[in-house]
Amino acid sequence: MAEKTIHLIVTRQDTPESAPYKQEFKIPYRPNMNIISCLMEIRRNPVTADGKQVAPIVWEMNCLEEVCGACSMVINGKPRQSCTSLVDKLEQPIRLEPMSTFPVVRDLAIDRSRMFDGLKRVKAWIPIDGTHDLGPGPRMPEVDRQWAYELSRCMTCGVCLEACPNVNDKSPFVGAFAISQVRLFNEHPTGKMNAEERLEGIMGEGGVTDCGNSQNCVQSCPKGIPLTTSIAAMNRATTLYSIKNFFRS
Repeated sequence: MAEKTIHLIVTRQDTPESAPYKQEFKIPYRPNMNIISCLMEIRRNPVTADGKQVAPIVWEMNCLEEVCGACSMVINGKPRQSCTSLVDKLEQPIRLEPMSTFPVVRDLAIDRSRMFDGLKRVKAWIPIDGTHDLGPGPRMPEVDRQWAYELSRCMTCGVCLEACPNVNDKSPFVGAFAISQVRLFNEHPTGKMNAEERLEGIMGEGGVTDCGNSQNCVQSCPKGIPLTTSIAAMNRATTLYSIKNFFRS
């Protein structure tokens, strides 16, 4: 009886400037394997399906619990987390590709600078003046804390950007994740003090009005974050802010 194997087709790229190419691998099957365990098996013995010795595949991972967002890649045409992608639930051959929205560093590893620049643009943090103890701060009602927790689960994985047709190398759209973070921090009792600065960060070119409402982001988000609800809320908030600025002037 032939040994059961897993067939993978991996899109590789040696340098950021070089052309991508595909390599096929066949590894022994074990129950309950995920994509990370497949890549680790290849790393232990980097030999292609036709018996050629190659360099180990480069990819990113960290927590292995769908919390860090580092292991995002395109698996069988769908952007998702490789740590929670179980082999038994995937059609073979399993095709692994880097997310096309981001520059490739090598193989499946990508440069997420676009996401971190987006967080800087919208000032997705709560500034605290000084290092002295400011105390616990205002309490949040439990109902607000619960939905704020849902928004805070964003792990900057990049899946929403990969799924969005409005995010590409010709578009400056900041993406649903950053807009949702504006909603999160603007509703925080302390973060409200800088709410207008964050609204200005999602106005203008590349801001919330560049969303095409395809809703791919909310369908693909691995954490189930209500991204389209946040986009709608921030559309309303920026409109009210614009009207307020008009009458101020």
